[in-house]
Amino acid sequence: MAVWITGDIHGNPQRFSTDIFPEQKAMTKDDVVIILGDFGLVWDYKGENRTEKYWLDWLENKPFTTLFIDGNHDNFDRLDNCPIEQWHGGNVHFIRPSVIHLMRGQIFDIEDKSFFAFGGASSHDISAGILELDDPDFKEKKKRLDKDPFALYRINHISWWDRELPSEEEMREGLTNLEKQNNKVDYIITHSPYTSLLRQMDGGSGLYQRDRLTDYLQEIKQTVDYKQFLFGHMHQNINFYWERATCIYEQIIRVL
Repeated sequence: MAVWITGDIHGNPQRFSTDIFPEQKAMTKDDVVIILGDFGLVWDYKGENRTEKYWLDWLENKPFTTLFIDGNHDNFDRLDNCPIEQWHGGNVHFIRPSVIHLMRGQIFDIEDKSFFAFGGASSHDISAGILELDDPDFKEKKKRLDKDPFALYRINHISWWDRELPSEEEMREGLTNLEKQNNKVDYIITHSPYTSLLRQMDGGSGLYQRDRLTDYLQEIKQTVDYKQFLFGHMHQNINFYWERATCIYEQIIRVL
């Protein structure tokens, strides 16, 4: 079994075409590719649309198994409505038989290596606010914002979900599962970075603010024995070797 990891795809899995990712020619369904959040193919609030169906079926027909953690641009209303099932020791949602959502706080045994998964992150593209559909002024507010090409806004339960940040229950379950492993895993895979690394990447701009998830991941970084911390979200490819951490975006890297 081989394990490959990549960053956000935002509903566009074309990086897994054979021309771009030729290594798949030697892969089987026992091999996995892990997407570090913002999968974006469980997105439309009305349900699976034609585009989603096409790409999900396309991934299902790939020779490998696709795993993903959630980011901040995934439809949590739909994900939370999926049946919870087991896969390699942890809770998952099966979107297709070989397209699988790894739930938060779970530890997965893959090729005799342990992977602690924890999705979610704060959206940074909402400086103009979150609109509510039941707001009597919704249409007027949206019309005004649409006139401004720099206005960054989202619509609650349409293009933004407060579930982008974890619940207390999810965070407690994650810590409990780590304790069962004596606070030792091989890989930590997340969408968000931890607080101290977020500050390094922000560079003083103030765009990226700490939150309860980055602080939670900071606690895990400081208390868990791990080999590598891999995350997405920041749309960069950077190896923080002194931190044993890697930010991944378009690259597809093999870890096992």
